Amino acid sequence: MTRKIGFIGVGNMGSAIIRGLASRDVVLHGVDHDKARLHAMVEEVGLIAHHSAHDLARECEIIVVAVKPQHAEPVVKEIATELDGSKCLVSICAGITQAMFKDWTEGLCPVVRVMPNIPALVNEGVFAVCLDDKDLSDTMHSAIPALFEGIGQVHILPEKLFDAFTGVIGSGPAYVFYFMEALVESAVALGLSRPQATQMVKGLFSGSARLAAESDLSITQLREMVTSPGGTTVRALTHFDRQGVRGSIIDGAFESYLRSVELGE
Repeated sequence: MTRKIGFIGVGNMGSAIIRGLASRDVVLHGVDHDKARLHAMVEEVGLIAHHSAHDLARECEIIVVAVKPQHAEPVVKEIATELDGSKCLVSICAGITQAMFKDWTEGLCPVVRVMPNIPALVNEGVFAVCLDDKDLSDTMHSAIPALFEGIGQVHILPEKLFDAFTGVIGSGPAYVFYFMEALVESAVALGLSRPQATQMVKGLFSGSARLAAESDLSITQLREMVTSPGGTTVRALTHFDRQGVRGSIIDGAFESYLRSVELGE
């Protein structure tokens, strides 16, 4: 059966998921206040555009809410009259709990929470999917995770772990980019040109990530391969440890986690 999947919001994350689904046996629908962005997706993947979220919800069985968290409540309440047990609401809104969605829809349809991260834009995302809703049918239980498998890893998690996932993985790309920025600046300070430094650091991270993904060794073992006794690398790592860099990274992830908890209160 060809599924009709609607996207309320076709911004960066919504459009990434849409592109990942474009080659599947699905019919894609979308709505967005940014008409130019919506039209671009119509031209690119044949998305069926709608004038309102209400109209989209009437047509689609799977409705992906891909708006900013502060806009989620009015959007969901707008479409509530079109929801029933045959439909499924999928939220990628950070910090908005399943219970909040169920309250806004008066429990008219099952709700699946999905937490993505930004590498989904290049089909390398990591997704947490919550299938806790007891109203979820067996069909939707298997169909929803499959939607995201073409654009990254999919991990089924209970909702109680979503804030932890957000703190480490959802926010994680920013930590990586932050470290990349620091390495580029150090290379420039040591005499490399900024374009060269940027290219080198990008290669460093893509190569290291690929090695970690393809190697049977643990991340610690891989780090030890580069850390010769008395060498240049161990001197840098010892400095990081004296400065508490490892602890600061852990504390930062905890701060992100705590903010995610606050957003869901």
